[in-house]
Amino acid sequence: MGRSGSTLIERLLGELPGFCPVGETVHLWRRGLVENERCGCGAPFHDCGFWAEVGKEAFGGWERLDAPDLLRLKAGVDRTRHLPALLRGTVPGPLASRGERYTGFYHRLYAAVARVGGAHVIVDASKHASLAACLFRRYGTRMRLLHVVRDPRAVAHSWSKRIARPDASPASSEPEMARYGTGRAAVQWMVQNTAFEALERRGLPTLRVRYEDFVTDPAAEFARIAAFVGHGGALPDLEGGLGAAATHAVSGNPMRFTGGPLGVRPDHGWRASLAPWRRRLVTALTAPVRGRYDY
Repeated sequence: MGRSGSTLIERLLGELPGFCPVGETVHLWRRGLVENERCGCGAPFHDCGFWAEVGKEAFGGWERLDAPDLLRLKAGVDRTRHLPALLRGTVPGPLASRGERYTGFYHRLYAAVARVGGAHVIVDASKHASLAACLFRRYGTRMRLLHVVRDPRAVAHSWSKRIARPDASPASSEPEMARYGTGRAAVQWMVQNTAFEALERRGLPTLRVRYEDFVTDPAAEFARIAAFVGHGGALPDLEGGLGAAATHAVSGNPMRFTGGPLGVRPDHGWRASLAPWRRRLVTALTAPVRGRYDY
C-alpha cells in the first residue's frame, strides 16, 4: 500500500543496469495523458522526450489513444471492487474480456519502454492490487511482485497528512496527495495486503519486504530484492546515500523530484503524532492480518 517506502526502493532499482523505473503507471492515463502532469525529470508529460518516444513506439503517438474510453475501461476492471472476481480461477466473461483489452495497453506500453529505455526489467511502482491481478493473468510467472509492507499505524498516520503534489499541473484534478481517514486507511491496508497475499498463493512469485527492516539494514534488504528480480552484479553503495539521478517516473511520492544524495533513514514520527484513539482503532481493525507481518 502507498506510503510504505516503495518510491525509495523503486529509485534504488533504477540504479541497476537494464532496469527502468516508470513510477505508478496506473495513474499515467489520467495524470499524464489527460492532465499533463510533470514527469520525474521535471518536464510536463507531453514535453518529455522519453515519454513522447514511448508513446510513438507503443501507439503511434499519444494523440491516437482515446483517453476517455481508456479511463472507462480502467474503471470497468482495475478497481478494488473487482478483486474477488479477478482473484478467482475463472473470471466472468465480460470482466475477462475487459481485462484482456486493458492489459493490452500495458503490454504495448512496457514493450515500448523496454525498447526506448534499453531495459530488460520494467519497474512499475503502481500500488493497486487490482492492476497486479490483471497483469498476472496476462504475464503469469514472468511477472514479479515486490510486496512492501509497513506498520499500519504508520501508514494510517502518513495517509492523514496534507501534502501538495509538486507534479500537479493547472489541469490536475488532484493538487494534493490523497488523504484517508484513520478507519479507511486501516481497511485499505487490510484489503490491499490480503489481496497481494492471495496473488502469491495463486503462484505469483513474491518477495515481501518490511519497511522497518529495509530502513534498519538497507544494504542487506536491497541485496535480497536485487537477487529476487534477477540481478547478479554489483549493487549501489548505500553507505553515503543514494545518488539521485533523474528518472522518468510518472506519479508517486514527491521524493522522486529530490536532488542530491538520498539517505535511508526510518520515519517513526507516527509514534508521537498519532492520537492514542486513532492508534487503538487501527490496531483493532488490522488485528486479523497485522500479526502475519510481525506488527
